This record gives sequence, C-alpha cells and structure tokens, in this order.
Amino acid sequence: MSSTPWGDDPPPDDGSTHPTDDPPAGPPGPVEIAYKPVGAMTFGDHLCLSYDSDRERRAVLAAYLRDGLAADHKVIYLSDDRPAEVVLAWLAADPGVGGLDLSAALADGRLVVRTAEEAYMATGLFDPDEIIALMATEIELALVQGFRGVRLTGEETFSLRGWPGTERFAEFERKIDQVFHTSRVDAMAICQYDRRWFGGPLLRDLESCHRGRVRIDDHFDNGTLRITPTFTPPGLVLAGAIDESTCPAVLEALRTTGSRAGHICLDLSALEFCDMAGLRALVGAGRTSTGMERQVILREPPEHLAMMMRLAGWDSLPGVYVEEVAR
Repeated sequence: MSSTPWGDDPPPDDGSTHPTDDPPAGPPGPVEIAYKPVGAMTFGDHLCLSYDSDRERRAVLAAYLRDGLAADHKVIYLSDDRPAEVVLAWLAADPGVGGLDLSAALADGRLVVRTAEEAYMATGLFDPDEIIALMATEIELALVQGFRGVRLTGEETFSLRGWPGTERFAEFERKIDQVFHTSRVDAMAICQYDRRWFGGPLLRDLESCHRGRVRIDDHFDNGTLRITPTFTPPGLVLAGAIDESTCPAVLEALRTTGSRAGHICLDLSALEFCDMAGLRALVGAGRTSTGMERQVILREPPEHLAMMMRLAGWDSLPGVYVEEVAR
C-alpha cells in the first residue's frame, strides 16, 4: 500500500463504485443518519445495524453475505464469541442465503469467521490504530489474492466486556469511519449493535460514528409502490399507490409475510392511493396460508383510506384493527 495503511492512490478503473471527485479533507461535519438498503451498499460504506430483532439482523447479514460472495468479495465476519460453525449454522437458517454452501466458502477462504478476541485482542490490548492497520493489511491481502473487494461485519457487544482498551471503542469507530470516508478503499463494513445491550445515549453516540444505518432490502419497488419488510413489529411498510398494476406485488408480499405465525402490522402512513381490490387484500391479510386467523393491524392509514374502510364496514371485521393517527 502507499503512504497510509489504506492507501492514498485511486484504484484502477475497474467499474467499481468509488466516487470520481476528490474526497473532502478534514473531519466530517454533522451528518443525518439515513437508512440504506443492504443491497445498495458500495465500497466506502461504513454503516451500522442497530437491531432489537435477531430475525432482522440475520436477514440483513444473510443478504450482505450472499451479495458479497456473488460479487467475488471476501467476507469477514467478526463474532462476539461464537465459533465459526455456530455462526454458519445461524446464517444458513435464513432463506436469503439461498442454499449457498457456507462451509465450502469458509474452507476456500471466501468467508472468514473470527471471534472478537482473536481479531482485536491478540496483544491483550484494544488499540484502535493497531486494529485499523491490521484491517488495512487484511484488505490488501484479499486484493492480492484476487478478490474484487472485502466485506467486513462485526458484532460489537464485545466492547461492553471491559477488556483493556475497549474504553476507546468509540474512538476506533470514529477513526475507521474517517478512513472509509476519505480513502478510496475496496471495502465496506456493517457494525452490529444490539439495542437490548447498548443504552440509548451510548448507542446514539456510536451510531453517529457511521455514515448511515443499513436496513433490509425492499421486497418490491417499481417507482409506483415500495414494499419494505419490518421486524419490530413484523409486517410491511407500503408507500406509494396500490392499483391494478401493483396489487399482485402486494398479494405476493402478503403471502410471504403470511407464512409466519403471529400478528402482522401493515404501515400505511405513506400510502397515497389504494383501490378497492388492494384494500380488500390488506384487510384480508390476517388469513394465512395454513388457514389460521390472526390479527392484522392497519397502522395510520390516510384519512380517505380510513373512510373507505368505514363505509365498507371493513374496519370492524374480526381480526382487523385500524390504528388511526389522531387528527
């Protein structure tokens, strides 16, 4: 590498997604913490995954892993304390992995799993600058091995263990974010934060060390309607218009979501239009493919849509709860 561990020289033009303009110098100013779909991540992204649902976390990471292996990226997973075989079994249980042979990927080096102790505490001290230099070496090695880039992800609960030096963890996050932002690096990273362990003020501070948050990919988006899965509570966010052209996508999303037990929440706050066929599909979302009835919560429908349901008498159907916003 060149003068810094991460390199100052631009890489050859290989069709990657690096920006063409020179990166700004100096520390970044305040930035809005926005969400980015995991499938839209590009080199230079340093994003956080703040979660309180293990299912959400696994869905995001399974997509990240799947996309990385498909793009010929080396994927490095840093676990809190789980061994590789446990991490692989956990990831393989997500449908998004799509039958990938993760054991083969581990064996041939396309996937690397290390514990936090192995990755960060080899010297017995958590040293941000030393770890950043080691990461730079890891990325350089992957490129020499012929990979097109590197995907990093780490479970950050180890930072709460009180190991020597981990009081500098926020410093590490700020420094690595600055490196990703100001260097042309063939890598991206997702930092995993469990909201059940990280308190509000600490979590907000650590989130601010990232350029944004990562979320699950949209189930559907054709410019007219966007359907995004949610996990807490389980359900869907529907934004745009449900009409003859988009209703089949709604039915498919409901079928997918309907395969899970438990109530379902449909966030309609960004729904601008819905015809009667679409509305019928929404209120019928409580019927699952197994014939089991469950409650469907229609959250914050627009006023005109709530009126349509009242006129049709669908707001009082068994198993349907309309959660209207106070007006």
